[in-house]
Amino acid sequence: MILGGNTGPVGRLKLVTLLFALSPELVFLGAGLKLKENGYDGLLVAINPRVPEDLKLIRNIQEMITEASFYLFNATKRRVFFRSVQILIPATWTAHNYSRVKQESFDKANVLVTEQNGVPGEDPYTLQHRGCGQEGKYIHFTPNFLLNDELAAGYGSRGRVFVHEWAHLRWGVFDEYNSDKPFYVNGRNEIQVTRCSSDITGVFVCEKGLCPHEDCIISKLFREGCTFLYNSTQSATGSIMFMQSLPSVVEFCNEGTHNREAPNLQNRVCSLRSTWDVITGSSDLNHSLPVLGVELPAPPSFSLLQAGDRVVCLVIDVSRKMAEGDRLLRLQQAAELFLMQVVEAHTFVGIVTFDSKGEIRAPLQQINSDDDRKLLVSYLPTTVSTEAETNICAGVKKGFEVVEKQNGRADGSVMILVTSGADEHITNCLLTAMSSGSTIHSMALGSSAARRLGELSHVTGGLEFFIPDPFTSSRMTEAFSGISSGAGDIFQQSLQLESTCETVQPQHQLANTVTVDRAVGNDTFFLVMWQTGGPSEIVLLDPSGRKYNTGDFIINLPFRTASLKIPGTAKHGHWTYTLNNTHHSPQALKVTVASRASSLAVSPATVDAFVERDSTYFPQPVIIYANVRKGLYPILNATVMATVEPEAGDPVVLQLLDEGAGADVIKNDGIYSRYFFSFAVSGRYSLTVHVRHSPSTSTLAHSVPGNHAMYVPGYVTNDNIQMNAPKRTGRRPVKERWDFSRVSSGGSFSVLGVPDGPHPDVFPPCRITDLAAMNVEEDVTLSWTAPGEDFDQGQTTSYEIRMSKSLQRIRDDFDNAILVNSSGLIPQHAGTRETFTFSPKLVTHELEHEPDEEAQETYIVYVALRAMDRSSLRSAVSNIVLVSMSLPPNSAPVVSRDDRILKGVLTIVGLITILCLLLVVSHCTLNRKKRASRKENETKFL
Repeated sequence: MILGGNTGPVGRLKLVTLLFALSPELVFLGAGLKLKENGYDGLLVAINPRVPEDLKLIRNIQEMITEASFYLFNATKRRVFFRSVQILIPATWTAHNYSRVKQESFDKANVLVTEQNGVPGEDPYTLQHRGCGQEGKYIHFTPNFLLNDELAAGYGSRGRVFVHEWAHLRWGVFDEYNSDKPFYVNGRNEIQVTRCSSDITGVFVCEKGLCPHEDCIISKLFREGCTFLYNSTQSATGSIMFMQSLPSVVEFCNEGTHNREAPNLQNRVCSLRSTWDVITGSSDLNHSLPVLGVELPAPPSFSLLQAGDRVVCLVIDVSRKMAEGDRLLRLQQAAELFLMQVVEAHTFVGIVTFDSKGEIRAPLQQINSDDDRKLLVSYLPTTVSTEAETNICAGVKKGFEVVEKQNGRADGSVMILVTSGADEHITNCLLTAMSSGSTIHSMALGSSAARRLGELSHVTGGLEFFIPDPFTSSRMTEAFSGISSGAGDIFQQSLQLESTCETVQPQHQLANTVTVDRAVGNDTFFLVMWQTGGPSEIVLLDPSGRKYNTGDFIINLPFRTASLKIPGTAKHGHWTYTLNNTHHSPQALKVTVASRASSLAVSPATVDAFVERDSTYFPQPVIIYANVRKGLYPILNATVMATVEPEAGDPVVLQLLDEGAGADVIKNDGIYSRYFFSFAVSGRYSLTVHVRHSPSTSTLAHSVPGNHAMYVPGYVTNDNIQMNAPKRTGRRPVKERWDFSRVSSGGSFSVLGVPDGPHPDVFPPCRITDLAAMNVEEDVTLSWTAPGEDFDQGQTTSYEIRMSKSLQRIRDDFDNAILVNSSGLIPQHAGTRETFTFSPKLVTHELEHEPDEEAQETYIVYVALRAMDRSSLRSAVSNIVLVSMSLPPNSAPVVSRDDRILKGVLTIVGLITILCLLLVVSHCTLNRKKRASRKENETKFL
């Protein structure tokens, strides 16, 4: 989902300037996490409603972040710390005079505390969907990690773990260990453990105790029963992103201590940059000078928040513009779906309409039954006003009047604002909305809707949707389906399984199937919508063959809908529906299917669709993401299709990928992504994602996604092995045979500056992010995923491969690095795996004449490449890899001072040895001659 409006950087700067001029203290309300005068304010930690009540959990969270604040302050060399923290207590817990939430919710939290749903595994992790130096989605902890003190032996103290994860989340750095590749062969042909820094020491341990690595490593794999344990006492002070549990580790790896050769994610994603280099390049540290003095900052303050009753108000535009493009009809159909199915039970709901003034159509009513839902549907508007004027602020103020009836204030309430009017006076109620404590989700219907509508969503932390005008678009129902309580209880949330629309000719049919998978089935709801006349002929078959006809559906003729709720738990399997257009002209027929979880024991598959930013300027692309999960587990090999619909023009369908290339950062993490740049016009674009998973493909193989804090199996102390308790693994079977389908609205985004008519090619190939190198005898083999002609689509024209002995040179002056001849390399289509092998001997002469970054015996060189398209547009330089090269036969190695001394000593020792041998031989010869002469004289005497 998109949090906020489509105002973009320039628009938001004007907005903040305006608000500051009106009321400086309100600029920061609802702004979420922010850094001010070296301190972070507004850090939000949320506990999932399914976590059992335990007040010790709150105390341990407070202690963890307090310890983390001091550890972070020292690790960043007195630059940043945590000043204020909010902890969101579930509404399911007993009330203890907690403060009431305003715009805070579980789905907006920086830190989540959730159960693993019965699956073992305690790894804290951070979900990172973007590249180096970019913020992640959230930090995750299990309740057991926060309550079980014994886990500190393997992970280190919780405060240290929090700083490790915070660096992932806030500064976009990555792990410096590699569980899949725990050791490597360095440039000196030595076996090294993957770590940072290289100064951290340890020993190989076999079943019988300490042992040399030759006894542990067979064909580049650990022998069963072998591991590597680190010494508990170290002199190395880094790195926090490697092993935060070591007592000596108090800082991040910097340029002087960074291990560039280690095959870890930090080196791959950040092109061999140290974590401290990335962190100091962030805006946080760029704008935070070290705090003077020697005192530590004050401990962070904590606010405990708890949500009360959920209160929702629909604020609906009924001005004359709503009569255009069947807007009111589509609103009625989508709002019926929301009230009958999507909104959770026990929610208080009210309805307001507005044109030039606001009117309360339904005061707050609690939903406790289907009759309550039907009553609220009856209050939806049935006609539009004759007034052309639209006063959005009048509607919003009436909405506040409704929600404040519940508790005397609007704190924690939600407003769904739907309008097609061109009101330019939204700023009149921005301050009221911002300070209200209410969250406003906005829906702009058609291109005439107010351009600044999204500002109300932005300042209140709401979602923003754009609904194109054609009736054939299902974006309205998808938008309403995407508005959940935000409480984090996926078992209570309505999940959209199907959303389809098709124009059907007279006496023709729309036929399709929808899967009700085993994780869903409760409150299964079918909604059929049509454009004109009476209902279509409907036939619905469940997996056992039972037939539901039109007569089994509830018909709402004014809204042109037919609905059916399956009692109990719907049968799992394929449901088949057929709609026959009995009207005399073609018309659009729509079907939406939604359901809820069938059991608390099995988490349903979910999809969270969103974009990198809610505003861009041509030709900057937008990255579309879809986070596909079953509980906490990433779902692999799903078919994920994004549909992007502009204000004018045809929708664009794009397949999202999880292959660790192009826009996708990490392969098989369940986050599917793709570049979108097919901009038809300037304006708003809507996003919807459809996900299908075949029962014949494998699913997840990872315990949890993202970057983890390392669990250390044990230590060596004074040559004594001290093992920690075995880590509980959450790894599940590699193959799970089940299928599902899901639909998720990703809200909207806006694009500015799109030129009219045809324009020259301005889209280069995307940056290559997965370049890898491997030595094969005397050759080097490079491999990477092919980019496209335009970002990650099409086929690029050529590659430019360069190498250098200097990391800084290839990073900062790529054009002047040594060119590798790749003229015989023909690029393949985007997404294909490329390989290229070359002999370093062909460029040895150039490398010998290139000045060294530092005197070194090893012949390590750095390699990178970029792609070029037919318009000579070049991609950004790829990630940088290093390769070790053997010295050429005719080249003398550079001899260090220590080596010269050593060789001199060895020469002297050798000469002395030879002299001694000569003296011994001479002495032995002389003695032999004396004995021979004495024997001869004795013979003569006899």
